[in-house]
Amino acid sequence: MKRSLIKTIALGSLLTGSAAVMADSSDYKLMVIETATAPKPLEQSFNSCALNVESKNYAEAEAICTKAIALLKDADGSKFKVRQLTSYALSNRGVARLKAKNETAAIADLYEAVQLNKNSLVSHNLTRAKEELAL
Repeated sequence: MKRSLIKTIALGSLLTGSAAVMADSSDYKLMVIETATAPKPLEQSFNSCALNVESKNYAEAEAICTKAIALLKDADGSKFKVRQLTSYALSNRGVARLKAKNETAAIADLYEAVQLNKNSLVSHNLTRAKEELAL
């Protein structure tokens, strides 16, 4: 089964712009920030995390996602938008950890992501992980 990123769904305004998610419905969804819509360091960390997951560089993806989460702690913007992006970054890191076979940390990230912002994207990743791990 081809697990390439084939769909882009606009998510709306986040921080100063918008974000997107790419995946087919049978795989995990990785969230990215559209170009020039957030501070450059955040945009680079956030998007690099997703790209490293897609490239199967899971340890690098985890480290970069962790950096994005740290940057979000100091981010300007509405609390809702910061929580939403933090939720997406946790979800991306959860996927990276799951692919790296660090299931306990992955599930913890995915549950925290859903608690921060229960939306269809992070909920999909949590449900998919629970199915894959037979939880």
